[in-house]
Amino acid sequence: MQFDNDIKAVDALHQSYKSIKAEIGKVVIGQDEIIKSVLISIFSNGHCLLVGVPGLAKTLLVQTVASVLDLNFNRIQFTPDLMPSDIIGAEILGEDRNFKFIQGPIFSNIILADEINRTPPKTQAALLEAMQEKAVTAAGLRHVLPNPFFVLATQNPIEQEGTYPLPEAQLDRFMFNVHLGYPSFEEELTIVKNTTSNNEVTLNKIINASQIQYFQKLVRNIPVTDNVVEYAVKLVSKTRPHTALSTEEVNKYINWGAGPRASQFLIIGAKCHAAITGKYAPDIEDVQAVAEAILRHRIVRNYRAEAEGLSIESIIRNLY
Repeated sequence: MQFDNDIKAVDALHQSYKSIKAEIGKVVIGQDEIIKSVLISIFSNGHCLLVGVPGLAKTLLVQTVASVLDLNFNRIQFTPDLMPSDIIGAEILGEDRNFKFIQGPIFSNIILADEINRTPPKTQAALLEAMQEKAVTAAGLRHVLPNPFFVLATQNPIEQEGTYPLPEAQLDRFMFNVHLGYPSFEEELTIVKNTTSNNEVTLNKIINASQIQYFQKLVRNIPVTDNVVEYAVKLVSKTRPHTALSTEEVNKYINWGAGPRASQFLIIGAKCHAAITGKYAPDIEDVQAVAEAILRHRIVRNYRAEAEGLSIESIIRNLY
């Protein structure tokens, strides 16, 4: 009986995913794989980093997702003069001569950390506790954040002016690092037509916070075979240079590889990828489908790889 209920629940997640994606598609043209990655990170209770040059609708995508999922949404515009208290809040002296905590914009379901790498590392670090513990500490007191809680951050390429590279510890908090490319010619035609007229799009709210929490638990409960877990762990182990499973290419071009959190995200991501595509258990193909976005920001190339123009993505694909 429980098995039948689980099958129905996975079917419900599959249908909800299709409805959400169709609704987002009313506003965001193309970017199908990007939308899939963002939704997988949400249903997996993870965070997502969107990397791309300005003007590729990164911010619009996050705003649209928040609207369709009926969640509270706050946007934080990261700038060089932003302070940690501007994110998490601060204690102030009230009229009664007692200190009270004023919540910052981090207290919301979805946080759009816009252009996160335009603020110095000190302020970037204000997100570390929130992303890992789903809480913040101010004046020695711990404040729990709303549930569900997601950080969907946008980042400009680090080659652009006025950017600060994200510390590795913070990059590791993101489940996915997704790279956005330019739209195709046909997609750009549609974008220009839709955005230069008076046509207004009304978005329907597909699911709410309690349903998202239910689907997050469902994803955790999806069974996975031992061979799929072993494949994921071996894949991560292969990224670590000069270890038992590392390849000659990794030893030659990689400074250090991914940690255990990557293995955990691979399995959770594979479970969710299987569910939204209508399968009841993940296989190796589901692991491979999420591997690139999970591993690319956890592997550091050496100067030799950069000099020879070898990309992280090509190294990852050679490990499959």
